Amino acid sequence: MPTEKISISLPTSLVQFIENYKITKGCKSRSQVIELALDLLRYQELEQAYGEASAEIDPDWELTVGDG
Repeated sequence: MPTEKISISLPTSLVQFIENYKITKGCKSRSQVIELALDLLRYQELEQAYGEASAEIDPDWELTVGDG
């Protein structure tokens, strides 16, 4: 996968968290920790979008489909 280098500024407490997570979880780099966090955020957003989409399903449609 192609990568791109960026620079971000974070509070010291978050940098310490990232470093501790890297060490305790055996990640190769701080970048890998950030990538894992962003993957989780993306998954959370997708899960919410799917939940909202399924809430839009018309219950009468399910009855119609069930009738064949």
